[in-house]
Amino acid sequence: MNPTSKPKLWSMGFLNVCLANFLMACSFNLLMPSIPLYITEVLNIPQTKTGIVLASYAIAILIIRPFSGYIVDMFSRKKILLISFVCYVLIFFGYFNFSAELVYKGVEKLLGVSLDFYTTVLILFIIVRFFHGMAWGMSTVSSSTLAIDVVPSERRAEGIGYYGTFMNVAMAVGPFIAIHIYHESGFSTLLWCAIGMGVLGVLAAAMIKAPIRQPQKRERLSFDRFFLLPAFPIFLNQLLPCFAWGTIGPFVAQYGKEVDVPNAGIFFLFWAGGIIASRIFAGKLVDRGYIHLVNVVAMGIVAVAFFSFALIHNIYAFCASGLFIGVGFGMMFPALQTLYINMAENNQRGTANSTYLVAFDLGLALGMLVGGYISGIYSFEGLYMTGAVLCCLSIVVYWTITRRVFEKKRLR
Repeated sequence: MNPTSKPKLWSMGFLNVCLANFLMACSFNLLMPSIPLYITEVLNIPQTKTGIVLASYAIAILIIRPFSGYIVDMFSRKKILLISFVCYVLIFFGYFNFSAELVYKGVEKLLGVSLDFYTTVLILFIIVRFFHGMAWGMSTVSSSTLAIDVVPSERRAEGIGYYGTFMNVAMAVGPFIAIHIYHESGFSTLLWCAIGMGVLGVLAAAMIKAPIRQPQKRERLSFDRFFLLPAFPIFLNQLLPCFAWGTIGPFVAQYGKEVDVPNAGIFFLFWAGGIIASRIFAGKLVDRGYIHLVNVVAMGIVAVAFFSFALIHNIYAFCASGLFIGVGFGMMFPALQTLYINMAENNQRGTANSTYLVAFDLGLALGMLVGGYISGIYSFEGLYMTGAVLCCLSIVVYWTITRRVFEKKRLR
């Protein structure tokens, strides 16, 4: 082999882990825009309460992420992925009306009191979303760590970028499909579609050819086995743009109705296009040493796009904002994840991934939870202006603190 040639990136192992990741993320994100619509339009739950339902899964992820990083570093990553993925698919059945009716009748019989059906359904949604978050958290950490295992180290940032593209595109395509299915066929049909995607994802995961790992020595448990302590400033910095990210999936469909966009799902197509476009060049720039430039430019693009999204109300600005929000986040997330990986020992890859994902999910949870209150009490414009301001602040924090911490403590 020519010493200057790059090692192969798209092996069957990498392709299958990306496909499994896409199907899992797409099925999960079918529910992201549809649950707020369902609980406000069908169950007549106030807008301010939607954030509680949406954030319950992110809270569960925050609980499981640190432990999942340790588990995938100690045990077979493929086995952990398959077990958690199967549980994840089965939990979808908890969203169906027949599940709610069984729980409603069971609780009434047990307590001997009359309950409000819709309140019971809301509580059930919160509980099911919580357990879904537990399964999702374990699945994504094991999947992303498997992806790093099968990617050549010389093309790691590029590989992480493509892997992340599958998840990010699912976050865009899933809501677009969901809005159409929800309006045309209803919530139950949407759930069956999600289950079908999940089953296909399990099959793809089963075909992953994972590298053989030597048995890991059981180390004494300590906090740094669950959280990458040197990366804590990066963790805090990441919360700012992730808050803005958390306001997109749950609230864009409602925002589109408010500003008279005929089909708000078009936002997610442009969002996906922006993510795909960014991955063509962003990962390669990171591998060439421009990681700080990529992060700062990405944060700036997202900030401007959010300002436009909040202030200009027409279909052109709606689509353009989606495109550039996708470009910015598509550049940013693989670059941020590479910061964590390059600050971790090889036997802490799972810990590094879980730390990155905890920051992502905590920001996401705050965006959904606080976003429900801001949009309900003030306006969606105020919500997206808040996201824009936080992205501007993230640039300052990154250049003055995060960049210096990384250069001081990086291992590679």
